[in-house]
Amino acid sequence: MDQMVRQEQPSRTRKKTQPARSTSTEAKANDEERRDHRRGSLPIPISSRGGMDGNFGSEERILWPASVLAGIAMCAAVYDITQKVSSHCFKGYDNLSPMKKVEWNNRGFSTFHALVAAVVSFYLVVISDLFHSNIIIDRNSWLSDAMFGVSIGYFLTDLVMILWYFPSLGGKEYLLHHGLSMYAICLALLSGKAHMYILMVLFTEATTPFVNLRWYLEVAGKKTHNLYLYNGLALFVGWLVARVILFIYFFTHMYFHFDQVKSIFPLGFYSILTVPPALAVMNLFWFWKIFKGMLKTLSKRRQQSENGKAEQLYTIL
Repeated sequence: MDQMVRQEQPSRTRKKTQPARSTSTEAKANDEERRDHRRGSLPIPISSRGGMDGNFGSEERILWPASVLAGIAMCAAVYDITQKVSSHCFKGYDNLSPMKKVEWNNRGFSTFHALVAAVVSFYLVVISDLFHSNIIIDRNSWLSDAMFGVSIGYFLTDLVMILWYFPSLGGKEYLLHHGLSMYAICLALLSGKAHMYILMVLFTEATTPFVNLRWYLEVAGKKTHNLYLYNGLALFVGWLVARVILFIYFFTHMYFHFDQVKSIFPLGFYSILTVPPALAVMNLFWFWKIFKGMLKTLSKRRQQSENGKAEQLYTIL
């Protein structure tokens, strides 16, 4: 009997140690598979536990916080650079009020982020082959993760400044816009899903440089300059393309790929059905204001032109 007990003990020990070796092997295999997915050589599998556990590898633990910190550092660096360059190159900068200087510098790093976000988003969605596949909802890359992290860092920095100087740098609509943007980006980053759709929304930041240039020209007293008029026209066209037509394409694409959209975890699924429409409504509201402002500017220019012609005719007579 004692011999039988002694013989059974090793077998029990082997049974207990086997799962540990199997778990280690599976973990290693999962890491290798994840690296293949990130390179784009394999389609990324749909997560089976709510969609929020598919991307937490060693690479992400470093990339995500590093990219967020990089976004914050980018804002701080461009803020200081804008301040120094403006004080040396723009004579009227030193005459601005302290609050105007803060907003001037703030718009400097918002312009820089907008350019980076637009270029990276366009590259990933249009130029690269990342989303040139039948399965797009689960496709992502280290570059899309890094861009999302940098954007979170930017939105955090800008949101803190808006709250600190509220409402001088923006009203409640900016708080809503930044809050929804960070929420959507964080969900996509943590789950690894719907990166294509979030990049399409990030591309709408391409209109920000025109908005900021309009503000710079107005503060500099250049509203009657031709550049102000041309920038206003570019803003109207850019907003129409990037924030109106692009959202129409966004919803159309989502409709034709709704079978993939439904595979997202519940919170992500309902978020993608609510957050983009909310942003689209805000974009339409701002587009209406831009349209009215453009008509007002063109009307003033036409009236000034007619008055100038009348004065010339009066002088001749």
